[in-house]
Order: sequence, then structure tokens, then C-alpha cells
Amino acid sequence: MGFKVENLKVNYKTLEEFNKFREVGLQELSMKEELESNMVENESESPFYGIYLGNKLIARMNLYRRDSRFDLYFEPAQDYLELWKLEVLPDYQKKGYGAQMVEFAKSFGLPIKTNPRVQSHDFWEKMGFEKVTYDMERDRGENPLVWYPEGVTEQKH
Repeated sequence: MGFKVENLKVNYKTLEEFNKFREVGLQELSMKEELESNMVENESESPFYGIYLGNKLIARMNLYRRDSRFDLYFEPAQDYLELWKLEVLPDYQKKGYGAQMVEFAKSFGLPIKTNPRVQSHDFWEKMGFEKVTYDMERDRGENPLVWYPEGVTEQKH
């Protein structure tokens, strides 16, 4: 496919693009407030990634690297990625953009944790994510899914 995932710059152009996602009614996935709070300068590294088609941002996600000291999911304990708020604009869904975003996250070679939206479990399972054994204290009402790279398993509590 002729598109690539790129690190989004922390600037007002990106903020304008984020507003387009909010306009389609997915406010619970809006990253606008996070972008505003992280806005320092155009060249700073951000946790935001996306796919542009021409000049239009059509897919986006947050990808945070978590330190191994806080790993409660993976064995052996290690740095891992937390993937949040993966969203593809409605007109571009079911065309491989979401899968491309997830494959990009996997390319770091680190385990990945995500908290999927209610009706997205099929997508995540197709992408190789699995349910973890629910732990009331750790998961606090969330139902995280994880992806294990080779040699990594679920941490037992």
C-alpha cells in the first residue's frame, strides 16, 4: 500500500487535523486535549502517530513507551508500548489503515497493551492481540488486550 505511519508534529496544523476527528462524533477518542497539553514546539517528539492521505490525516493513535518498572503484564518484565485511541475516519475504515497503524506499533519489537473500544475486539484479535487474565487490582474495570512478541508471555500474579 502507498501510505506510511509517521510521527505527528506537535503543532497547530496537527491540532486542526484532530478537530476533524472530533467532528465525526468520536469525542471519547479525541486526542485534542492531550495534544494541546503537549504542545511545546514543532520539532518535539510526540506520542502521536498517524497516516496522511495527501494533506489529510485519516488515521491516528497514541503510542506511549512504558518503563519496565511499571510492567504488570509481561514476562519477563520489560519496557512495553501502550497503544491508545486508534481511530480511522469513517470514510477510510476497512481499507487497511488501522492494521497498518498496529503493524507499525509491532515493528518496535516490544510487547503492546491496549484497552479496546467495546465493539473492536474482532479487529484486535485479527491483529494477534489476546485477553489477559483479569486482575481486579491491576485492571480496575478495564479489559486490556495484549500482543506478545516472540519469547514474551503473560506475567502471573
